[in-house]
Amino acid sequence: MTWTDAGDMLRRAETPLFWVGAFTVASILLWVLYRLLSGFRVWVLGNGQLISPQLGKWAVVTGATDGIGKSYAEELARRGFAMVLISRSQHKLDDVARSLEDRFGVETKTIAADFGKTNIYPTIEAGLSGLEIGVLVNNVGVSYPYPEYYLRIPDLDNFITNMINVNMTSVCQMTRLVLPRMANRSKGVILNISSASGMYPVPLLTIYSSTKAFVDFFSRGLQEEYRRQGIIIQSVLPFFVATKMTRIRKPTLDKPTPERYVAAELNTVGLQGQTNGYFPHAVMGWVTTKMVPIGLVIFLGARMNRLQRTGYLHRRKLREQKNGTGLKTD
Repeated sequence: MTWTDAGDMLRRAETPLFWVGAFTVASILLWVLYRLLSGFRVWVLGNGQLISPQLGKWAVVTGATDGIGKSYAEELARRGFAMVLISRSQHKLDDVARSLEDRFGVETKTIAADFGKTNIYPTIEAGLSGLEIGVLVNNVGVSYPYPEYYLRIPDLDNFITNMINVNMTSVCQMTRLVLPRMANRSKGVILNISSASGMYPVPLLTIYSSTKAFVDFFSRGLQEEYRRQGIIIQSVLPFFVATKMTRIRKPTLDKPTPERYVAAELNTVGLQGQTNGYFPHAVMGWVTTKMVPIGLVIFLGARMNRLQRTGYLHRRKLREQKNGTGLKTD
């Protein structure tokens, strides 16, 4: 082949290569534009008017006396829902119910239930009987007292049972009780509060991370089953929020108050089936799932939790020494 022949071949290839390149660039630009417009739709315009008593008079919130659950109860009451509050402590339930009645003038109902047990659902079913439920927030959850290796978790057998009952069984059972009446009316919203820890394995919080991954998969699968019947089932995966459970006292941009988080999250309902609920958290979720290799995410999570474990055990050892008792930290 001569240089002339090679030049002729390149010239003949110029036009096809040009159009391949132009198509590729146009595709990328259209994808970027679509993502920008979608982000603007979700995080700027939102869908805040969807969650209203038109879905049904009552809203049900589990784990309603603290943190994110309490904030959901307050925000839903502010929007005019009559509230069913479910949590373990009747005293705390009464306090929250009185507050909602005084501040928002809504009807309330309380059901005291320990979600660590499995014999509670007939009582809850009776308490929900006859109510037109438009929104269910499956929020109740429990985490580790501190990061720990699986075999070193104190009272491991009961720890496993309690975490599965609270984080997983509650979601399935509460959905079983509420979804049929939503399906009969062809409208309703179920918000299942998972966690960013369910987006990938988190060592030293392994059971918690796994239960929250279950909530995410359960929610997305069920949404596909029932979306044609007008039901919205959303998986909510927050990163850190300043609550008693996370032990974060001072809110920051990436660690919002539960009130700020809930207000942002409710704007995503009907727009995202799986959501981090809050724009800075969505950025963090995109980076950790799309930009960073999963192996590195797991490694960094393990490293952070080992440091937290060491610090916790050191502080506990100092406290017990001060009180005159010993502690083996192995």
